[in-house]
Amino acid sequence: MNGPETISKSISALRIGRRGLIRTAAVGAAAAALPAKAFAAATSLTDQQRRILDLARDKIAQHGETLWRRDIAGIADFGVHSSVPRFHFANIEAGTVKSFLVAHGTGSDPEHDGWLNDFSNVPGSNATSRGAYVTYEWYKGKYGTSIRLGGLDDDNSNALPRYIVAHPAEYATKAHVEKWGRLGRSNGCFAMDPADFNEALWHLSGGRLLYADKLGIG
Repeated sequence: MNGPETISKSISALRIGRRGLIRTAAVGAAAAALPAKAFAAATSLTDQQRRILDLARDKIAQHGETLWRRDIAGIADFGVHSSVPRFHFANIEAGTVKSFLVAHGTGSDPEHDGWLNDFSNVPGSNATSRGAYVTYEWYKGKYGTSIRLGGLDDDNSNALPRYIVAHPAEYATKAHVEKWGRLGRSNGCFAMDPADFNEALWHLSGGRLLYADKLGIG
């Protein structure tokens, strides 16, 4: 027959076991909630955004040793019309994508119909170059604060001597699209709406990747 001391020990053991079970259940519930949140964030992306993030990861991995920062990459999809937001800022860490208008060069679109026909790395061509770039420092230029770019591929190796940069321009605005149905053209630079350009200054400059090609992602 159990005495008072034995009964007391049994009750204490039950209390300890119950507290441990509650703690274990709480930890398990919290752990289960994390994948659910991550899954919800992943499923909220469109197919286009997932493809952009995947491409950004691949290009950052390819050129990682040249980059100073690997958190955000710019993906310029010149396979779609200039009236469409086609300059995608892919935040690898957050798993998000923000998209903006960007102009292409006059030499790439001689008909001025808003479609990029050809790339060129030739000085004086005023054309857009395809390939991977590294973003450098800010500087004050013809269009105000701009971002220097360095070409990392054979197809854009002349980016610095050609003064191919990212800059704001009034011909790259939403209002220009509303009036003309397309953006104006640059001399090969990545020209953006001034209202959006601070996004590039803060989130794309300083040793990050910019990749441009005819991708047709949208």
